[in-house]
Amino acid sequence: MKVAIVGASGAVGQEFLRVLAEQEFPISELRLFGSKRSAGTTYEFRGKEYTVRELTHNKADFEGLDFVFTSAGAGVSKEFAETITSGGALMIDNSSAFRMDKDVPLVVPEVNGDDAFNTPRRIIANPNCTTIQMVVALKPVNDLSPIRRVHVASYQAASGAGASAMAELEQQYIDIAAGREPKMEKFAYQLAYNVIPHIDVFQDNGYTKEEMKMYNETKKIMHAPDLDVSATCVRVPVMRAHSEAIWVETEQPLELDAVRAAFASAEGLVVIDNPANKEYPMPLFTAGKDPVYVGRLRKDLTNPNGLSFWVVGDQIKKGAALNAVQIAQYIISHRR
Repeated sequence: MKVAIVGASGAVGQEFLRVLAEQEFPISELRLFGSKRSAGTTYEFRGKEYTVRELTHNKADFEGLDFVFTSAGAGVSKEFAETITSGGALMIDNSSAFRMDKDVPLVVPEVNGDDAFNTPRRIIANPNCTTIQMVVALKPVNDLSPIRRVHVASYQAASGAGASAMAELEQQYIDIAAGREPKMEKFAYQLAYNVIPHIDVFQDNGYTKEEMKMYNETKKIMHAPDLDVSATCVRVPVMRAHSEAIWVETEQPLELDAVRAAFASAEGLVVIDNPANKEYPMPLFTAGKDPVYVGRLRKDLTNPNGLSFWVVGDQIKKGAALNAVQIAQYIISHRR
């Protein structure tokens, strides 16, 4: 495959390089693109040096490519989409630019992989990180009995706001320990020793944009326009990997053993659920890993058709770069 990465110098762009190497993705040619500032930077991939080119509207830069992974922000994706796809390349976009466009599939391979073959604009959207890990866990439950509604509270790591946010959290702990006033630039409030129930911009309905992404994207991915979804997204003082407390109501009551077995056999999902031995998923042990982890499975005490469980996943890997690469892998292995 001939592959390009747009936004190669960013955190997700660098994760793309690592994931492509880890997954042994078949690459015969690799092109890296970035801003004028990052142009000329070199990165090693599989023992070879690659130089970042400045992203321009030169369509020749994208001729002959099979896949272009883009992660340079929604504005860049919208501006350069036509250029990127002009030579027939399939653009797998990690921004929010096209997620809710009717003619752009929003894909999590374990859930709706076949949607990746319906690409009239040669664009596939990668969902929001919190949505990705949630729907991977919802799919096996929904296969047992259709889900009527979902309530979710997310506990999102600093890395969801970028490398500078991680550095800010780390520095806040250093400053507080030294008796200095901590600085706040990436977050509305001090994140160290705190949690902030505010991620992205508040909307007119009182929910944040992040929460509405989970509402809208889950319906689209699961082909369930009538599915009720309500989210509260919280920033927590964790470096990497998001956690989610999820409550679902299904059409029929489900036995825990059947749900646990469905989780265990589901693609991309790992069960860690042994409360007697204090075994459950945590960011401390899941950061940097590929799967989504699920545990704390139990019946909802307020609803006979309800279940509650806990999900943790690395939002830079499965929540971003890995899911995009898996989309390409799904297309290659399921070509019609």
